[in-house]
Amino acid sequence: MTSDHCVIEADGLRRTYAGGYEAVGGISLRVTRGEVFALLGTNGAGKTSSVELLEGLAPPTAGTVRVLGHDPYRERAAVRPRIGMMLQEGGFPSDLTVAETVRMWAGCTSGARPLGEALAQVGLGHRAKVRVKQLSGGERRRLDLALALLGRPEVLFLDEPSTGLDPEGRRETWELVRSLSEEGMTVLLTTHYLEEAEELADRLAIMHEGLVVASGTPAEVTASRPSRITFTLPAGVTPARLPLSLRAAADGSRVSVRTESLQHDLTELLVWARQSDVRLDGLDARSASLEEAFLDIARTQKTGV
Repeated sequence: MTSDHCVIEADGLRRTYAGGYEAVGGISLRVTRGEVFALLGTNGAGKTSSVELLEGLAPPTAGTVRVLGHDPYRERAAVRPRIGMMLQEGGFPSDLTVAETVRMWAGCTSGARPLGEALAQVGLGHRAKVRVKQLSGGERRRLDLALALLGRPEVLFLDEPSTGLDPEGRRETWELVRSLSEEGMTVLLTTHYLEEAEELADRLAIMHEGLVVASGTPAEVTASRPSRITFTLPAGVTPARLPLSLRAAADGSRVSVRTESLQHDLTELLVWARQSDVRLDGLDARSASLEEAFLDIARTQKTGV
């Protein structure tokens, strides 16, 4: 990955608040052009503090950050027209209509999209004359996104983009983010919806207590965690009869096997079941999901085990 392809670069980034609390403890990130990068973490992990540094909303206590080759805080005039930001709360005047809000924002945005295009892009064209205070929570998030995209940014920061959206709205937002990435836009998002990160992210980083504790593609992160085989044994067959090589835990007749070698252990289980004439009801074998990997990482970091 060369610096020519890096759109967001952070090295040893730290952020310490008054009183000595260090929210970001020295992270390094690289995000390439056209990539969707997800920043994940438990509450208080330092995600929002990190993104604010990348957006140029605050200076780092230590370390360096570059967005499109510039320091986003000290060279804000060079960076701000080329990025879009969707914060957790838009804070728009509630008595303005949707159309009036977009026009107001367009007056402060270079090369703003036409009103109709901006609203159609996020599915709000039919709500143009509705006052902001009459919008649902999901519609307000769509308006936030419309304004973040208004200036046709090269880099888009999305902070919890699908909060408040119904399942259909969430899927539509995902499709829009994918299309923007395919057009060359770089997207950095934070989200509590791990399915969202798994669906959208080319790469991701998981933060805990101000540090990046895991990173890579979703497949790489999940591959580092055990796969799982679950099934129910018939009456009269105890887990003690399973092959000794299978590390199994049982809750009654329901058995769960955690494995680092899914294909090998599943094959061994099926051969044993056939030879023993045992039916495995509800058999389910799968690699770890991102949610399982995330929870496992969080538990490991908390307990140190």
